[in-house]
Amino acid sequence: MGAPHNIKRYGEVWPEFRIRYGLDILEKLKRKVIVSGGWAWHFMSEAGHMEYKHAHDHKDIDVFVQKENVTEVVIILQQEGFQKVWTRYDHLPSEENFRRYEKTVEMENGKSHRITIDFFEKDDLETIETNGFTVVRPPVLLSFYRNIHSSDKCWAVTAAKELLEKGIDPVGHPKLSEIPK
Repeated sequence: MGAPHNIKRYGEVWPEFRIRYGLDILEKLKRKVIVSGGWAWHFMSEAGHMEYKHAHDHKDIDVFVQKENVTEVVIILQQEGFQKVWTRYDHLPSEENFRRYEKTVEMENGKSHRITIDFFEKDDLETIETNGFTVVRPPVLLSFYRNIHSSDKCWAVTAAKELLEKGIDPVGHPKLSEIPK
């Protein structure tokens, strides 16, 4: 589970390049993947929302891929310069057949930026369509914060829990991307 937030840092935003690079690869994969984690909350949020660091976790990109699409997704990733990266989780048995792909991008300022995609195989996920992307259905996504995702203190996660408990659909709700009061 994620560490408690330092509320003095509320208001910090993700760098524009991180969002741009994430959207670029997700646009290429969107017909073949189911978006999860922070990027799923991103797509469930209102269009044009502020990219606060504590609202959605954009450190990596979490996707689920149905078995029939795995080969095609791997080919797209390789064509885009992503390479398989070995992790400590690769040898562990799992229903999701986890793998990680990374790409390092040289930026205009001479620095580099690593894009990480955590890739899980799964065929039977409940999904919704939102803002042009297929994402994990909110109640199912919330259940992943016990074992797959770790940023359970993000504003979107806590807001979605509260909204669902009240019987309110969190998709498109402003609370998914606003600073808590």
